[in-house]
Amino acid sequence: MEAHEPLCETFRRLHDANCFVMPNPWDVGSARALEQMGFKALATTSAGFAWSRGLPDNQITLDQALEHLRHIVAAVAVPVNADFEGGFAIEPTQVAANVKLAVATGIAGLSIEDATGDADRPLHDFELAVARIQAARQAIDGAGSGALLTGRSEGFICGRPDIAETIRRLQAYAEAGADCLYAPGIHQREDIAAVVAAVSPKPVNLLINAPYITVAEAANLGVRRISVGGALARTAWAGFLHAAKEIAEGGTFACFEGLPKVDAMFLGR
Repeated sequence: MEAHEPLCETFRRLHDANCFVMPNPWDVGSARALEQMGFKALATTSAGFAWSRGLPDNQITLDQALEHLRHIVAAVAVPVNADFEGGFAIEPTQVAANVKLAVATGIAGLSIEDATGDADRPLHDFELAVARIQAARQAIDGAGSGALLTGRSEGFICGRPDIAETIRRLQAYAEAGADCLYAPGIHQREDIAAVVAAVSPKPVNLLINAPYITVAEAANLGVRRISVGGALARTAWAGFLHAAKEIAEGGTFACFEGLPKVDAMFLGR
């Protein structure tokens, strides 16, 4: 654990200054490429990793997720934040046990979300959701780790786009011990600004998975951290599917023009 603490400290310091972008690789190769581009921290993407295994999002097991975290952490020298979904459990005690396992992989931070996966009841009841964040906080502290905890409220991406309820939950997660707050799916500038103001001085993560805002504009709204979720993985899939479709349907290979020299990124490692 002690070997990873400098990365935890580095990750925390990134949240104290200006807005930074924390892109989301989905495998070791994409993680190393992003590190070489100069990004100061990376975050896993549950969706991107699931797609690489031929699965839809939220179908990865705890053991698969932990193995993936170990691989990404070992591949790069920058802090890694884990998309730890809902902690792979419902009850707070099991969330705590799983968070402890995640911290042991060497991650510098992780997020816990409040989505249930049930379309009829998409969010955990308020009290349970708060207890889950408290359990994650206690697990991190009990492990003697400085890993940063992000509390996520998923209403805007699971059919409950209520900014007042989202803010109520994020404020409660902050009080329960979350270091950073995150509501994926908010796009309106007034909503972003409202979330930032509601949980200040704690930092806010903004998901940018469509061209609705720039880094500079997000920073001006007070956003401290930006992630892209599965968008980079989807971009890669878009290129792959476009090329494969051209070959399958047209029998041509124009898609192979101007391809990057991928080997050059990894020579000398």
